[in-house]
Amino acid sequence: MDNSSEDIVQLHGDEEIVEVIDLNDAEQSPDDLAEELEDVDFEDAGAAADDEAWETEDEMEAEQDDSELTFSSHTGSVFCVSLDPQTNSLAVSGGEDDKAYVWTVSDGEVLLECTGHKDSVTCATFSYDSKLVASGDMSGLIKVWKVETKKEIWSFEVGDLEWLEWHPCAPVLLAGTADGNVWMWKIPGGDCKTFQGPSCQATTGKIMRDGKRAVVGYEDGSVRIWDLKQGNAVHVIKGSDAHQGALTCLDTNKDGSLVLTGSVDGLAKLINTNTGKVVCAFSIESGKAKDSMTDEEDSNSVESVGFCKVLPLVAVAYLDGTLAIYDLSTQALRHRCQHEAGIVHLQWEESSSLVATCSLDGVVRLWDARSGSMVSEYRGHGAEILDFTLNRDASIAVTAAGDHKAKVFCLQRPDR
Repeated sequence: MDNSSEDIVQLHGDEEIVEVIDLNDAEQSPDDLAEELEDVDFEDAGAAADDEAWETEDEMEAEQDDSELTFSSHTGSVFCVSLDPQTNSLAVSGGEDDKAYVWTVSDGEVLLECTGHKDSVTCATFSYDSKLVASGDMSGLIKVWKVETKKEIWSFEVGDLEWLEWHPCAPVLLAGTADGNVWMWKIPGGDCKTFQGPSCQATTGKIMRDGKRAVVGYEDGSVRIWDLKQGNAVHVIKGSDAHQGALTCLDTNKDGSLVLTGSVDGLAKLINTNTGKVVCAFSIESGKAKDSMTDEEDSNSVESVGFCKVLPLVAVAYLDGTLAIYDLSTQALRHRCQHEAGIVHLQWEESSSLVATCSLDGVVRLWDARSGSMVSEYRGHGAEILDFTLNRDASIAVTAAGDHKAKVFCLQRPDR
């Protein structure tokens, strides 16, 4: 229990316990200790201390659990979770138990168990029309399932899998691998195309909103914008313009004209996708955009980035627990929102200035980017949150965590 040692200190420090028993005192015999223990009124001592100090760990967790539902079918850490885009009523989660589950967020009922994987399932996501779900494991085995029939309709094995993403408006699947290749398939036919990057991991990628291009970040710090139809790299950002460490995350703005990238080098870079030029680099050290690079070993890794949908703002989440809100027009730091532990992921609400975060302390937090203040926080996990997602109106957050659980939290917003 996390705070058991504190409870013991409080109990021993209570003024009503007048005798201190030194179990290490060499002069005390076992009989002496027994007599002294008989003199201690344990019932009174327990009452004098906070009654909650004697609750079991399960009771403590129950009191601190703000979730509406807990999904407990996984038998290992839950690494990923996503919602079906059409109704937001179904979730798919993947975990260390080599399985993915499709389940209802209202009652946790399992609709589909995705089995047959050979390693931890680290990618699980729905197609644009919610009819298909793809699950991918660390070894590179990718499976696609039809939700309605609960049948596997396609599978393929690549090298070690880094990420997996569906096309925004077609049954097309994109995957990045450790050997630097990006694969694209038509599902279920399996027609395939590969995009060869540098000989290093394709660490993060995203199909752009126009559906014609994809932006991919690599372990060597480079970024490539691919034409999906032609199969060539339209722009390559490398060398001094590139990151000086592996990319960890990226996001695109509404019209796809800008890409925001994050890296272990501690920088977030804003790239114009039409010209391939780096517009600026955001650094939390200076609080403003800067051109100079930092040493990777001394940097504060960027773990997640995102564009606000309604205001010219971007959010950058750092490993040290800092959520930075930057102004796009001035490229200046607007707010620093500090967390108790490293941030894993952030997501903007679709129609407001609210941004949600999950972190290694197992807490989901909702922030107002206008003021930089925290709106609310939600606890319930007994370990670090590894992934989360919001539904369209940000009324719920679905989380995946290292305590073998996924949870559904109802979010309270100021306008509700």
